[in-house]
Amino acid sequence: MRYLAAATLIVVAIIHLLPLSGVLGSAQLAALYGLSFDEPNLAILMRHRAVLFGLLGALMLLAAFRQALQPVAFAAGFVSVASFLYLAWSAGAYNTQISRVVGADIVALACLVVGVVAYACRTRQG
Repeated sequence: MRYLAAATLIVVAIIHLLPLSGVLGSAQLAALYGLSFDEPNLAILMRHRAVLFGLLGALMLLAAFRQALQPVAFAAGFVSVASFLYLAWSAGAYNTQISRVVGADIVALACLVVGVVAYACRTRQG
């Protein structure tokens, strides 16, 4: 139980770091999401999104080793994952690549729930 919160943060960090490759350009974004990113403005926005996911993943990775950061990392992770899952669910129709992202975020959500419970148990025990 001692390392469970950290382990879940590492898993969620990896999930959030995977889209970081999109910062390299439209070809990488297309491979990640199965869409065309030939329009420069859309490519800029999505590349910036990749940077933000990298920052979020880095925070979670750091929090795995710095217990004081764990509440912030869990909160940020829940906002990220829950908002994406809600948006995907409300849209309903998405391609195979987005389906994989939905699946990864369901795994991330499960990890976050387990991690928060482990963190709370560890904190209560002192």
